Amino acid sequence: MEPWQYPPGPGAGKRELSGYDARVVGIPPELERGTGVPAHVQIERWLLRSIGDGELAPGDRLPGERELAGRLGVSRMTLRQALATLERDGVLLRVPGRSGGAFVAEPRIECDLTGLAGFTEQVRRAHLRAEARVLRAASVPSSAAVARALRVTEGTPVNEIARVRSAGGSPLALERSYFPDLPGLLGHDLTGSLYALLAERYDLEPRTADEQLTPVIARQGEAAELGIEPGTPLMLIERTAHAGDGTPVEYARDLFRPDRVRISVRSGVTERRDP
Repeated sequence: MEPWQYPPGPGAGKRELSGYDARVVGIPPELERGTGVPAHVQIERWLLRSIGDGELAPGDRLPGERELAGRLGVSRMTLRQALATLERDGVLLRVPGRSGGAFVAEPRIECDLTGLAGFTEQVRRAHLRAEARVLRAASVPSSAAVARALRVTEGTPVNEIARVRSAGGSPLALERSYFPDLPGLLGHDLTGSLYALLAERYDLEPRTADEQLTPVIARQGEAAELGIEPGTPLMLIERTAHAGDGTPVEYARDLFRPDRVRISVRSGVTERRDP
C-alpha cells in the first residue's frame, strides 16, 4: 500500500502513517479564506474530486481526524462537518472504534426514472465518472418487439448497440438499445452519452419514455459481463424513448445490478375536479 503523502513543509519531507490502508489522495488543498465558500465545503469538494479521479477507491480509509485536520489547517469540528455531509450522501462510511475511521463507501447509483437523464448523467450526480465498453454495434433486422416499439415494419434494418456501463471500474449495467436506421450512427464514438449524440447529431433528443421494470435472473453470458454469478437477481428496465414530436427514437432492454443501482420514481397527486 502507498502511504498517505503530505505536502513538504520547512525541513519536512513525506511521512508515512502506519496502520492506514488509504492510497494517496493528493496533496491537501490550501483552503481559500474570504471567498464565501465555507472551509467544510472546500474539503468536501476536494474529497469528492479525489474519489472521482480514482485517487481514492471504495474501501480506502482516510487518515485520522487529528492528522487530516492539522494538515488542512482547520479544527476537527470543521473536518467532522465535511465528513458528516459526505456520510449523509453515501460517499463515506464512518466506523467507530480504534480500528474504525472514515472509509470510502461502495457507490450506489441513484437511477431516477422520473426524468429522462441517461446513465452518464445519473453517474455524474453520484460524483463518479461513467464508462462504457461496447460489446456490439451493428445494423440488424428488427424483431417483432423492436419493430413494434420503433413503429417500423418487422425486418426493417435498425441500429443495435450493446454496452457494459461501469463507474469506478465496476460494471453496473448491461445496456442493449435499438435505434432507427440513422445514417452514420454506428461510426460515431459510442462510449459516451447516446442521448447527447441523438440530440446533437440528429436533432432527436429523447423527451419522454415509457418504461417497465421486471426482476429477472442473470444468465451466464450476462453474469460474465457484469462480474457476478449466474442466477444473481437483476432489474430489467424495458424502455421506449420518444422525441418531442412523439417519434420513437430508442427501444432498450437494460439490466441493472440492484446491489449497485437503486431505482427511484417521484410521484405526486394530480388535481381532481368533481363532476
